[in-house]
Amino acid sequence: MEPAAAKLIGAGIACIALAGAGVGIGTIFGNYLSGALRNPAAAQAQFPNLLLGFALAEATGLFGLVVALILLFVI
Repeated sequence: MEPAAAKLIGAGIACIALAGAGVGIGTIFGNYLSGALRNPAAAQAQFPNLLLGFALAEATGLFGLVVALILLFVI
């Protein structure tokens, strides 16, 4: 296998993290909305947890993107 092909395959595999981040963010917001509609009084107390979950899920996607970009343009 040529090194250029291996770089492209590795970058594509690293981009799978972006799909996982999208699924995770959708799940986090969907569950928050479901819980907020069931118990509106507790929704405001759970909002910081929503933001923390969003930030962590988005960070994993960004790490995957950075790895893919490093594979494509640095190595």
